[in-house]
Amino acid sequence: MAIAWSMAIASYLAIYPVHAADLELSITIKNHTFDPSVLTVHANQRIKLTVQNLDTTPEEFESHDLNREKLIPAGAKAVLYLGPLKPGRYEFVGEFNPTTAKGVVIAEQ
Repeated sequence: MAIAWSMAIASYLAIYPVHAADLELSITIKNHTFDPSVLTVHANQRIKLTVQNLDTTPEEFESHDLNREKLIPAGAKAVLYLGPLKPGRYEFVGEFNPTTAKGVVIAEQ
């Protein structure tokens, strides 16, 4: 019974991978800005985005376009899974510093 159960789980994960990403990207927060501030990706692609906060204060990654919000403590990293994204522009900001911490994900065909 245990073998059958293990095979069933393995088959499910092969068909429906958990948080699988086609592309892994990284950005940093430094001096209350995102670097890079523009990420260009292929449309219909799943993305694993690692955000590293190099500042001494926390920042909140916020995007209504991407439906994501994540608090990133000072000196910490956070991982966000995005997509697959349709072609378009997806803006994001640092909620605690919205005038300087701005960025965009551009999904192209």
